[in-house]
Amino acid sequence: MKNEGKLDRILRVIAGVVLLSLVVIGPQTMWGLIGIVPLLTGLIGFCPVYKLFGWNTCPLERS
Repeated sequence: MKNEGKLDRILRVIAGVVLLSLVVIGPQTMWGLIGIVPLLTGLIGFCPVYKLFGWNTCPLERS
């Protein structure tokens, strides 16, 4: 069951890639690994936090 809309998913993937790039370029900190979370949720289309709070940005799943 998906609970993320298209724009939400795109922004999550972009944020995930940017954060992951911090591991390789930029300050080269391992904190960039936190980018795995938005990347995976963006690719899958499901966010457990959204489910916890009852949020849904996916227009097809609202009805």
